[in-house]
Amino acid sequence: MPPFLFSASHRNYWPGRGAVSVLLSRAPPKTFASLNPIENIAIGMIIVAGSGKSSFYVALGSSYAAGPGLGPRVPGSPFISQRTIGSYPELLARLLDVPTFRNVRSSGSTVRQVLQGGQFYLGPQVDALGAATRLVTLTAGGNDVRYIGDMTSMAYRNRGGLIGAALDLFRKDIKSAEQRDFDRLASDLRATLLEIKRRSAHARTVVVTYPQLLPPVGSCVDVGLTEDQVKLMRSVGERLARVTREVATGEGATVVDMASLSSGHHACSKEPWINGFKPNKAGSFHPNEAGAKATALAVANVVRGRVQ
Repeated sequence: MPPFLFSASHRNYWPGRGAVSVLLSRAPPKTFASLNPIENIAIGMIIVAGSGKSSFYVALGSSYAAGPGLGPRVPGSPFISQRTIGSYPELLARLLDVPTFRNVRSSGSTVRQVLQGGQFYLGPQVDALGAATRLVTLTAGGNDVRYIGDMTSMAYRNRGGLIGAALDLFRKDIKSAEQRDFDRLASDLRATLLEIKRRSAHARTVVVTYPQLLPPVGSCVDVGLTEDQVKLMRSVGERLARVTREVATGEGATVVDMASLSSGHHACSKEPWINGFKPNKAGSFHPNEAGAKATALAVANVVRGRVQ
């Protein structure tokens, strides 16, 4: 008997043995019309005791892969990681109908923590990889250069209130793109990609860049930032995308460049794929449901038919 059999209609499952992994239903259909993150993905996924082998698809990364604010938390996942059932790796696993899926991405993680662990009590995300892994996705790097953290901090300070006042007490000058440690990010990303190849020699590694967050010119009320702040952070985002592309390409990984593919869908656009500033709610400056679906489809279009 295979390690996991699932009937959505009867909600029956038979777990195998060994390490915990996330395994998916093969129940059709798998079109985006059916990809309601709450109703469809949830019934097709469950955490069970796996066979002890490494999973076919392993998702690594930070909150842009974890998907804060995109539905309920993945059952059994660490609360701090904010992994949700509507994130792009969950949708991608469903689209590709992968036989097994291991989900270790974690909000707040740096690239170095993907490789070495150390994010509170969490170990290295790369420990989920193995010889049987055939697909790896990686979205990380923003935390390494305080991309989202600085935007959120500035937006709260601009808004005022208790949180803004508290942040003002510890206020530091916001660094320009040139002042941020992109050299360290590049080194850590390169080391992580090399480790993925070492652990999963037959896997296809897909590095997904962060989408376009901010408008090409000006600002808007939805992001809560001044035009000068947008200009500064836009330059950080552009350099993050450039460094990610260059390192990933240099190490032979496949790049899905959401920074380019999401052009015109920034937080100030009419059809945003990214949230603006959402005080007191999860998901500020993170992909919304449309963005998660667009990312999953972009990755699926690249790997579909080539994942064996």
